[in-house]
Amino acid sequence: MRHRKTGRKLGRNSSHRRAMFRNMAAALILHEEIDTTQAKAKELRGIVEKLITQASKAQDSIGKSAEQLTQEEKLKQFHLKKMVTKFLPQKYADGLEENEPVDLVSKLFDELVPRYKDRPGGYTRVTRIGTRKGDCAPLARIQLV
Repeated sequence: MRHRKTGRKLGRNSSHRRAMFRNMAAALILHEEIDTTQAKAKELRGIVEKLITQASKAQDSIGKSAEQLTQEEKLKQFHLKKMVTKFLPQKYADGLEENEPVDLVSKLFDELVPRYKDRPGGYTRVTRIGTRKGDCAPLARIQLV
């Protein structure tokens, strides 16, 4: 019985699932919108929301220069960036664009967190977009609100 066992396995082992969600979270933060299957989008939603929530804990120290921060704020911001870097890759280039790899952690802390500073949660939206032609899998678009 699967009582109290959360999360979908998606036909993968745990290391493959973790790698897949790391890459999908990185692509979502980079492009702010991706298309995938509905089950993957619903699982990814919780992961990305936790990352943004964790990064937003440093919002009072974001935007200040290094000289204006107290030692405690510097340590807190360093710790939160390290916690987010545990899951997100430091640099990410998905091969779709010919640009250089993007620093996802700085994009998350510098662009996305100030955008969501007054929002208590619900940073993503999952929208159904139809079925895939090959196997009729239900597709969804996940985007940052």
